[in-house]
Amino acid sequence: MLAVSIAFLAVAQKKKRPVTAVVPQPVVVTGQQDRAVWVKHLYKIVYPVIHHMAEGTLKQQMPLELAPQYFLQAKKVSYLEAVGRTMAGIAPWLALPDDETEEGKLRKQLREDLLKGLRNAVDPAHPDYLNFRTEGQPLVDAAFVAHAFLRAPKALWEPLDAVTKQRFIEEFKSLRNRKPAYSNWLLFAALTEGFLLTVGEQHDPARIDFAVRKMKEWYVGDGWYSDGEKFSMDYYNSFVIHPMLVDLLQLLVKKKMAQQQEYDQALQRMVRHAEFQERMIAPDGTFPVYGRSMTYRTGAFQVLAQVALMEKLPASVSQAQVRCALTAVNDRMYSGNQNFDSNGWLVLGFNGRQPAIADQYTSTGSLYLCTLGFLPLGLPANHAFWTDAAADWTNRKAWKGEPVKKDYRVEY
Repeated sequence: MLAVSIAFLAVAQKKKRPVTAVVPQPVVVTGQQDRAVWVKHLYKIVYPVIHHMAEGTLKQQMPLELAPQYFLQAKKVSYLEAVGRTMAGIAPWLALPDDETEEGKLRKQLREDLLKGLRNAVDPAHPDYLNFRTEGQPLVDAAFVAHAFLRAPKALWEPLDAVTKQRFIEEFKSLRNRKPAYSNWLLFAALTEGFLLTVGEQHDPARIDFAVRKMKEWYVGDGWYSDGEKFSMDYYNSFVIHPMLVDLLQLLVKKKMAQQQEYDQALQRMVRHAEFQERMIAPDGTFPVYGRSMTYRTGAFQVLAQVALMEKLPASVSQAQVRCALTAVNDRMYSGNQNFDSNGWLVLGFNGRQPAIADQYTSTGSLYLCTLGFLPLGLPANHAFWTDAAADWTNRKAWKGEPVKKDYRVEY
């Protein structure tokens, strides 16, 4: 009886067809088509914020959707959140020179509207005057404003009139009466001071030095920092830590207040983290949902986006595969209307209106951190990032049974 069973199983095995991985095949498009999709998505996201800033109707028109058990004063913090986070993500794109393409016309319109809105934002007599002076949250979002000025000084800072510039400087200085949390928040306080340093203003070196020293102490290895004394598995290495630390150190080196090797080491660590990020993107453009602040959506890929913008991708990761991977992510997230309300504002959630996933500090303005995943739009349309032929990213290649680079821990 046993022999018959074995024989039967042998025959059955012979009749089985070979099992092959089934991976959805994307429609092959050019890099220019990819870029047009990125522009469409980013414009759709930022238009309500920038348009209403320019019109002086931001506070009047922006909804205030709040997370369950939200504990901040939304009317005092959410508008600055929307402005700072929108600016930080769109700044490299707005820094590109004007041209007569359709994209160029959109870019020019947004830049001019944003500059108009920035004057309103720091005019105490204007209805859209933003709160920098009270609450703890403005420490965070003032830093995103400062980051935007650092990323695009000629497009966003230099064109401002003298009165508006001085008003921003005073608003940034007013933050010093509040203590940042003992976490990634140290970088917020430091980056704002770093910006003041770059424009020749009096700055607080202690805030800068303390943040840099703590980040060095909190490095846990292989491209990962702890956010404070205890490690949390989330996307804050990308939302905040790597990009702000690297850009802060870069300006400190220029001012001869840090060593080149400090910057180089921080950059190496960020590049390593970008390598992980590229591997996080699944064959279908989805990515893992874990940790705090998943309502920030594509902001989770700021590190990969910034390393691409800086042209510092590791040798094993091509520009085309990053472009195609992030295109897949952006398309999954923004090609439908599930993440927008009827007036085009982002809704509370990850992929759709999902308030239960929102953190207690999250409101409508918080959501605009998603723009940080679009930084490569700061590379011109004729850059290889946009002109190279389409390429599969690591997870697509792996699930198709193609050769992929082995991954090992690195020592930086």
